[in-house]
Amino acid sequence: MQIHNLSENNSVLNHFLGQIRNIDVHRDSMRFRRNIERIGEIMAYELSKELDYKNVAIQTPLGIKKTTAINDQLVLCSILRAGLTLHQGFLNYFDDAENGFISAFRHHPNNDDYFEIKVEYQAVADINNKNLLLLDPMLATGQSIVAVFNQLMERGSPKEIHIAVVIATPEGIAHLQEHLPENCHLWIATLDDGLDAKNYIVPGLGDAGDLAYGIKL
Repeated sequence: MQIHNLSENNSVLNHFLGQIRNIDVHRDSMRFRRNIERIGEIMAYELSKELDYKNVAIQTPLGIKKTTAINDQLVLCSILRAGLTLHQGFLNYFDDAENGFISAFRHHPNNDDYFEIKVEYQAVADINNKNLLLLDPMLATGQSIVAVFNQLMERGSPKEIHIAVVIATPEGIAHLQEHLPENCHLWIATLDDGLDAKNYIVPGLGDAGDLAYGIKL
């Protein structure tokens, strides 16, 4: 798996990452959503450098300009519900992309810390021979992304696979490396220390879905 850690170099990305972690900013859910969206835009720009391009000629009012345009067909697929804000950031830049939405959540059958991943709702475009971009703000254990990936692979065979997350852990990355194909690209905005006893990211930021959309039952 090829890993792209975007926070290794200083940029405005780190500024937005600091804001989404800040407990003094968490009271403003609109600002949290917008910052995740802006992080998605930055990640989309960086990811765009790995796509295939074709030569095109653009007619301007005064002549012809030769340039390039994206030659790949893209499918953006986000994991509900936290992935929606990140999805919008990518869609702002890849506005011709097709889209997919799939739900995954931690199910605690024994009402303790043990959990299983449940994948339910799916509405996904055809992914055959297209570049699949799987989007989720948080890569904790990696189990959700693997479960969703396995469901998506039953639908077809993409040309390339890119996974984009805002905050990742070493444990989550190791899980993806063990269970996903070697030719996957993993894009992370930043890498955190690890997981606590309940498999929450430390230092993390809390529950991204709750911060964006309110506390769920």
